[in-house]
Amino acid sequence: MVAPVIIGYDGSEAAERAIRESAGLLGSHPALVVTVWEPGRAFEAATLPIMGFDIAPVAVDFRAATEAEHRLREAMQQTAQRGAQLARESGYTSAQGLAVADDLSVADTLLRVAEEHNAPGLVVGRHGHRRLTEALLGSTSTRLVHKSTRPVVVCPAPD
Repeated sequence: MVAPVIIGYDGSEAAERAIRESAGLLGSHPALVVTVWEPGRAFEAATLPIMGFDIAPVAVDFRAATEAEHRLREAMQQTAQRGAQLARESGYTSAQGLAVADDLSVADTLLRVAEEHNAPGLVVGRHGHRRLTEALLGSTSTRLVHKSTRPVVVCPAPD
């Protein structure tokens, strides 16, 4: 069985372009389209204190937070499936979607998935963040290029 190319996909225009552009180079390989998110965000939002106000703690609606987390998981799975569909339409021989909840950075998660699948390479889009933002926060594409032992294809953001 041929190992899949790992494609990081967040549903953005840059990620869509990365799938379309990379299909011409790597379409003879199967693709695993990976959408990554950090679990627990719904609980975080529901339990964050209101800073700067002298307000008594509010009861947390765990049912609503659990439901929001479930909806987020479903949305991420749908995003991964849309990316896989786009990969097939763009020329990859086959493509599957995978939604991954992980506490690691997106780059580290993609590297872990690539290792688990013995991927021949990774593909990501570059969002074109401003230089100051990138200098302060870094970017997934930059981290992948610096940390990966596998080839990384980075497609620039659309003009």
